[in-house]
Amino acid sequence: MKKIAILNGPNLDRLGKREPEIYGRATLADLEKSLRAEFGKKAELDFFQSNHEGKLIDKISELADAKPDGIVLNAGALTHTSIALRDALLGAKLPAVEVHISNLYKREEFRHRSLTGPACVAVITGLGLEGYFAAVRFLLKS
Repeated sequence: MKKIAILNGPNLDRLGKREPEIYGRATLADLEKSLRAEFGKKAELDFFQSNHEGKLIDKISELADAKPDGIVLNAGALTHTSIALRDALLGAKLPAVEVHISNLYKREEFRHRSLTGPACVAVITGLGLEGYFAAVRFLLKS
């Protein structure tokens, strides 16, 4: 059975409450439940969320040693600012898929640039929560 880590960054603990017109009404717990229902027999899913850049980097370092089959990462706003997170992804040498719920290119211009995307094998943006499902499906096939 493949092992896939699903990492969520700042403010994603507020899903369902924060800007539901952009991110929807489902919570992070709802997403986890749905992903487990869909993929529970195909993959061992490890979920982690933090509002702190260093904790996400620590988690990626742990994963580099544990060697899961892949990472699904929604780094939130850190996508656009964190060279350290990018370096952690590159150093982990694990296939990662960057996911964004909203379409970054329909939002503010500063969101159009991803520092972490080039450290990933793919980037999915604008599919809502379905982007997580697409990312897991992709990693399962890899």
